Amino acid sequence: MASGKSTLGQHFATQHGLTFIDTDRRIVAKHGTIPSIFATQGEHGFREIEAREVAAVLSAADEPSVVSLGGGAILDTGTQQLLESCVVVFLDADLETVRPRIVRDTGRPLLAGDAVERWQEMSRRRRPTYLKLADHVLVTRGKSQQDLVEELSAMLEERLTP
Repeated sequence: MASGKSTLGQHFATQHGLTFIDTDRRIVAKHGTIPSIFATQGEHGFREIEAREVAAVLSAADEPSVVSLGGGAILDTGTQQLLESCVVVFLDADLETVRPRIVRDTGRPLLAGDAVERWQEMSRRRRPTYLKLADHVLVTRGKSQQDLVEELSAMLEERLTP
């Protein structure tokens, strides 16, 4: 959460002429804001919507695309199975990188209360799954968006060349 997936994904896709899909944006467009979904359906309801949206996006991809998943999407075992056929990049962000983003953003229901403490706990719990699913790990600490796009392009060079 707050690692920069959407921003980096959009920049990378634009630079390489790829389609960019943000599953959180698709959920919001179809179902309303994420906080309102959490308020009316709880986290479980949101995760069900999220899993269906991710499955629809990954199943329909008929050309190389960049897909940004919500940070908790990987909690779903069906999503984990679908990701086995994808190139997965884990954006490894530390607290100092995400702190400015999470303390000013009140639209993240899972960070209600002490956002920093909640982020650290989620990161600790989710990290092993992120690492297990990742084909590539991109460390974001102290790097600009352009540096990250260049590093990711180098990581994926053989896949980007027709």
